[in-house]
Amino acid sequence: MARTKLIRTILLASITTLGIGAISPSIASDQRLAETNAPGAAQGIDVVGSDVNSRFISLGVGKSVVIDLPRDIKDVLIADPKIANAVVRSARRAFIIGAAVGQTNIYFFDAEGRQIGGFDIAVKRDLNGIRAAVKQALPTSDIQIDAVGDGILLTGNVASSAEAQMAFDIAARLLGVGTAGIVQDGGRIVNAITVRGRDQIMIKVTVAEMQRNVIKQLGIDLNGTFTAGPATLNLNNVNPFPANGGQLNNGSSTPNSFSGTFKSVTATMRAMEQAGVVHTLAEPTLTAISGESASFLAGGEFPIPPPVQVGPTTTPAQPQFKPFGVALAFTPVVLSEGRISMNVKTEVSEIDPTLTVNGVPGVRTRRAETTLEVASGGSLAMAGMIQEQSKQTISGFPGLMQLPVLGALFKSRDYVNNQTELVIIATPYVVRAVAQKNLARPDDGFADASDPATVLLGNLNRIYGVPGNADPKRTYQGNYGFILD
Repeated sequence: MARTKLIRTILLASITTLGIGAISPSIASDQRLAETNAPGAAQGIDVVGSDVNSRFISLGVGKSVVIDLPRDIKDVLIADPKIANAVVRSARRAFIIGAAVGQTNIYFFDAEGRQIGGFDIAVKRDLNGIRAAVKQALPTSDIQIDAVGDGILLTGNVASSAEAQMAFDIAARLLGVGTAGIVQDGGRIVNAITVRGRDQIMIKVTVAEMQRNVIKQLGIDLNGTFTAGPATLNLNNVNPFPANGGQLNNGSSTPNSFSGTFKSVTATMRAMEQAGVVHTLAEPTLTAISGESASFLAGGEFPIPPPVQVGPTTTPAQPQFKPFGVALAFTPVVLSEGRISMNVKTEVSEIDPTLTVNGVPGVRTRRAETTLEVASGGSLAMAGMIQEQSKQTISGFPGLMQLPVLGALFKSRDYVNNQTELVIIATPYVVRAVAQKNLARPDDGFADASDPATVLLGNLNRIYGVPGNADPKRTYQGNYGFILD
């Protein structure tokens, strides 16, 4: 009859401490001897098994490892069988199976009660599916995914922050992360991926606007007295121009008017016409690191007086300042090689004295804010507007202004036409730093003119050019450089 060995399993639920070491048959006895002979140790108490010399084994949930031991197994101690379990296949071979996420330890003893081996077991999530998905989505990246407790840790190096965010999103989706970054079953994701080189983005915004204004005013004012027997009719007809808010020339004199007197009636004709074109061109340029924000303002600020305060005040009210000029703010993010996503805010404003209220001038503003995606060097029209506004008003004496031909003496015409076309174009570039010698400044080569040249010739500066350094490829012959007319 074959000899049958009885294998006993002792279950102990406890909190274990992690330890890494190698298995040796004599280490356990040496440790027991050292602890027994230690000062203050209780006589007759031996520690025959501990995790000081245990070997660390990492398992996935539902995964197993095969252990071969140097001596026959008599007893098996499992700290927490809910985390991992041990199945003894033969006298010297055992299977360790991961059951749930957590940590525990397993000890094997021989027939004499000596420790054969100890194992510190860490059962983690099976992350092979997540690793395969990240590798498939980012084949050129170097990302490691490790389980830590009930969460995972993302490490490694990527080329851009967009790749790091993509790896995090994939892990979050496959692991079930909510919007707050907390996994539904209590775990967490730690994104420790480093970006090898952060791209710098330069954006060039072009704001081009054309405005055309046409104002036409024609009116006849009559002043006089008509007498018929005992009846007297006083005529005083001054026609307004309400479409434009008043006459073009509001001074004491009326240069564009013609007056004539017929007996006791004076007729004044006011004829005015105005046409204007406004061209606005602004090209602000700004550079920022991918993922960071940048802004600047080229203009100024004008004060707005505080409201009048009633009653005594301890501190005088300070005026508020409102900025105006060319402003640009944007936040770029490099999504992939050459693809840029950015949030752009641009504004071009100027003081408009025609909008003055209570002594405070108004500001005419063209503003645009949007988020767009474009390739490096590509341009998109982020805003565009074509606007045309026409106003026409006819004012005159009731009844008489309706007369054919003669009705023109008793009425005035005010016509206003405004046409505006505005386009805002954004062009981002992925840029690199260059040497200072390769950059040009607006004042390169500028030199003030001499006093005789300024007084006698009216020159404001000298035309410059470096002699002896002519470019052989240059075809232009003549003076060049910074010139003021």
